[in-house]
Amino acid sequence: MVKRRGINLTILGIDPGTTRLGYAVVSGTPGAPFLISSGVIGDKNLSKEKRLWHIHRGLLALIKKFMPDIIALEKLFFSKNVKTAMMVAEARGVILLTAQLTDLKVYEYAPQEIKIALTSRGNADKKQVAAMAGAILKTNYTPRWDDESDAMAIAITGLVHRRVTAKGRI
Repeated sequence: MVKRRGINLTILGIDPGTTRLGYAVVSGTPGAPFLISSGVIGDKNLSKEKRLWHIHRGLLALIKKFMPDIIALEKLFFSKNVKTAMMVAEARGVILLTAQLTDLKVYEYAPQEIKIALTSRGNADKKQVAAMAGAILKTNYTPRWDDESDAMAIAITGLVHRRVTAKGRI
């Protein structure tokens, strides 16, 4: 468990999805963040209802184990594929409900906000964001899935933005 002194925060970053939901637990300060855990929750072989239940149970386990201060969540990005957007919206509903059940505040960030927070460029590609997340967290770990590296970037964004809010700049 991380001791919370001063402005240290523990953030659970989530990249929503139903087939694979990426998560990352990042702690520390904006100047010294570190990765505690990351991975994916999901099983594409389960029915939709069971996948959503699996997400809920997985998030509850993460929250119980790591006791994050907040959840940082990527905002839903509407693409041309309405079916995929609807499935992601269902996963987001489960995430928001789980946060409410555990009294955790959720902060949402648009993909462009995340890219800017990590690379200072709103048009950075996934590889650039993932590389920067690894550099900021000072880890050589290479995630197997984009969902996991995206969650790391989301958690870092949450840490940076919450620090700014704590200092009264937002």
